[in-house]
Amino acid sequence: MSTDPLRPEGSVTDRIARTDERLHLSIGAVCNNNCVFCMEEDRDGRYVNNSAMTRERVRWILERHRGAEEVCFTSGEPTTRPELPDFVAWARELGYARISVMTNGRRLSQMPYAATLARAGMNRFYVSIHGHTKRLHEGLTRTPDSFEQTVAGLDTLAKLKRFGVEVHTSTVLTERNLPMLGEIYAFLRSHGVDQVVFNVMQANGRADTFFEQIFPTYTETAAQFARFLRECGEARPSAFLVDIPLCVTEAIPDFHRGFVERHCHYDVEESAVLEGVDAAARAVESHGRHLVVLTREDLDRATRAKRDECRTCRHDASCEGVWSNYLRRRGWDEFTPVGKIS
Repeated sequence: MSTDPLRPEGSVTDRIARTDERLHLSIGAVCNNNCVFCMEEDRDGRYVNNSAMTRERVRWILERHRGAEEVCFTSGEPTTRPELPDFVAWARELGYARISVMTNGRRLSQMPYAATLARAGMNRFYVSIHGHTKRLHEGLTRTPDSFEQTVAGLDTLAKLKRFGVEVHTSTVLTERNLPMLGEIYAFLRSHGVDQVVFNVMQANGRADTFFEQIFPTYTETAAQFARFLRECGEARPSAFLVDIPLCVTEAIPDFHRGFVERHCHYDVEESAVLEGVDAAARAVESHGRHLVVLTREDLDRATRAKRDECRTCRHDASCEGVWSNYLRRRGWDEFTPVGKIS
């Protein structure tokens, strides 16, 4: 049986070891939000790459990865693609058990559209929302009325849960919303969210550009999350902290320690620029265009780092390392290897 990293069973390292690779399909050529921390800073490059994911190429990728644990439609804003319901139906036809989307949820405020996706086979929605108030959320999305529309999207999805739809949220943690974890969690759960995921920023793109203004330290983030758990009032809140080195989160119960799942995605050859990746050697032809499959491990090797001391940590095999852009500002002082169990 496949294991969902946000449905914890056993230790976090055991769950990481058991997870299966997922397929991410980058289809959103544009986004109707303008988030200050967005890792996709190159809007023109994203438009070129994701526009190249035509109907024919999406079908080809889905067929090539039949049997993957999950397909997630992501990058930009996937609901801006009119073909999304067709893509979802193809995924169901090809036997994907979990079909999901990473979305700001704004278009889901329209019940006919959300119901169309659910009928086509989409059974999990990851909705990005970054605050419990209009001022907090829109201060980060920099998009008027995005808060009301995203909340309306959550309310629409809550009405579809009786048909087997799961509703997860993704809240990217910044200096502005980190002190508000309890309020954000209570607000989201009151709107029918099944799992509240707090994502540490990826120190790339705009998060790198505005790093000094918005990026809290890992130790501060872990301490605030631990405090939230103590003060939440629930025995085991459905809240998870994701994309933070495990050595920093030893004070957090394993149940609440999430992680970035193993996944792969496709870029057109000219966009597949990562240190250590020979794009030309990996390129495969699909409907007149060369595509390159990239994995999360490729991204980790190109943009994260470890030091020699990491080899002594019991989390070494599971840890992706620390973002190089983070280390450039803050160094290694926060990170202490966790002793191995004898």
